[in-house]
Amino acid sequence: MKPLKSLYQWVLSWAESAYGTLVLFLVAFAESSFFPVPADPLLMALCLGKVKKSMYYVFMCTLGSVLGGIFGYFIGYFLWKTPSGDLTSIANFFFDIIPNFQDHFESIQEKYKSNKFWVILGAAFTPLPYKVASISAGLFQINLSVFIIASILGRGARFIIIGLLIKFFGVSIKKWMDKYFNLFIIILTIIFTLSYFIIPYIF
Repeated sequence: MKPLKSLYQWVLSWAESAYGTLVLFLVAFAESSFFPVPADPLLMALCLGKVKKSMYYVFMCTLGSVLGGIFGYFIGYFLWKTPSGDLTSIANFFFDIIPNFQDHFESIQEKYKSNKFWVILGAAFTPLPYKVASISAGLFQINLSVFIIASILGRGARFIIIGLLIKFFGVSIKKWMDKYFNLFIIILTIIFTLSYFIIPYIF
């Protein structure tokens, strides 16, 4: 865990740099396909540093994340298996290096049988590893348009909520989100899921 903690601190250190926005884009891109540290903490730090630019940072984070997801999609589509059906060295790298990647990968394969769009959107929005969804979507040849639309909605909603909360509540909400971020996202996911079933009956 110590190397991951150090990597987390290194990512945050860029918040005070002139290259903060570029690093945010690159971290969001990489996290969607292979990087272990999420872009959320850096997004929070940048938004707090320049509150008026919060939505700009949200846009750059979303853009980088979705493009990174498309990159992950192509990893799954073209580089995951050999022509004979065996796993490539790239696939073995993910299974060996990224914690719990194989468990999530096998789980999401089963979920795709129910509703591909909502599975991708859920992975893009919740604490579930989005990189698992992006790579598996390519491997299982999920329609690319479906993948992109679900990714934009899920990633965009996640980052917009962060940006808006920091814009209106500042440092106090950041401390709370740092400590309870996963719980916060899970609660929002439950609300989002319930609204999916309730809204058709209202309208």
